[in-house]
Amino acid sequence: MRDDNAKRVRWFPYAVIVLLLAVLAAGTAANLDRNPQPQLVAEGITGRAGPVALEAPDSSADLARPELIRDALLDLDALTLPDGATLAGWNGPWRFVWPRDASFVAAARCSVGQYAEADKVLGFLNTIRPSAGRWAARYSAPDGGEPQDGREPQLDGSGWVLWATWFCAETQSKPQSSTTLTKYWPMVKESGDQIVAELGEDDLPAASPDYWERPEAKVTLGTIAPLLTGLRAGLAIATELDRSTQVAHWRDALERLSAATDRKFGPSYPRTPAEAVSFVEPGVEPVALEGGADAIVTILGPPFAPAREIVTKAIERTRNVLTQPNGGVTPGEQWRADGVSWTPQTALFALSAAARGDRSTAEELLAWLDAHRTATGSLPEKVNRDLKPAGEAPLAWTTALVVLTASALDHPLPVP
Repeated sequence: MRDDNAKRVRWFPYAVIVLLLAVLAAGTAANLDRNPQPQLVAEGITGRAGPVALEAPDSSADLARPELIRDALLDLDALTLPDGATLAGWNGPWRFVWPRDASFVAAARCSVGQYAEADKVLGFLNTIRPSAGRWAARYSAPDGGEPQDGREPQLDGSGWVLWATWFCAETQSKPQSSTTLTKYWPMVKESGDQIVAELGEDDLPAASPDYWERPEAKVTLGTIAPLLTGLRAGLAIATELDRSTQVAHWRDALERLSAATDRKFGPSYPRTPAEAVSFVEPGVEPVALEGGADAIVTILGPPFAPAREIVTKAIERTRNVLTQPNGGVTPGEQWRADGVSWTPQTALFALSAAARGDRSTAEELLAWLDAHRTATGSLPEKVNRDLKPAGEAPLAWTTALVVLTASALDHPLPVP
């Protein structure tokens, strides 16, 4: 007699596997349909025919990948208007000034000794600074720098502007440094005082949009990390200028915010406070549950903060989680799962590696960014699943980060 039950037992697992593969394929197809491949808005700035071979400025003569840096600085030149307004991008919705992007451009300029160009960028920010309250998400240019499109103000701008001002002063000679700090002290004071005013009873700020450019129900690491950097930088500035009131208030705020960040976000430092912490077994690093990995964890380490082993582990873990099949990284675990890499976040990991002395990782990521430039030599906003540049090009934030990364490979960057 035939044992039909035995046959069914043999083929049943294969049937289940086929069914699961079919479901997976259908889900993947549906996801790709919902998230089509992004395309390039433009090859770059009009008039750029391709990578330009120029003599490198003396201050950046030894930088890694000099052609990449020359082209990057040319694009920053083009994106910076005569009054110092630095556009996030050349086209459409990018043709505005984000305090975050402009701050990174100023720091990048100073990292290669372009102090006059950096001062123009900081000078524009100084003209549009809020006398009270949060910085706007973005400002129009060149028509007076008015806040744009009803986006909620973003608290992280206070941190970025403080850091950029300190960074530029720190890279200058003593007389120039003192002039810079004195000139921009009102902007520094207002931004630092705003951070202090935002801290609540739990020593954390209220929820604010951050670089993800969306309303947030919870406070995010995308806000907290820049504020920590800004407070460290602001405290250094206030100490240098002997502003005793700010020194006391900002030091207290920094200690409170630092402790609250470790308490609420450690040890993995996800995007939002962890719901719980998993202790797998003795000797295994605990991992935060929920919250989702976020590339902004890089801001908790060099060159934005002193190195700490717990943060270094979180940065390396986060990069592994966020790396896409095309080789770059996505902004976060909670970001849309479309296989597209974003160049600012990839460049953040490159800068982090360079500043922490991980030269091989920094050079690997810098080479990846270099390989995916547009035909005009510009760094795009994204790289799609087919390894093609996509989004806006050039993107000021990515361009500035690449310059900073090359600088960090060439010489140590100051850390607040």
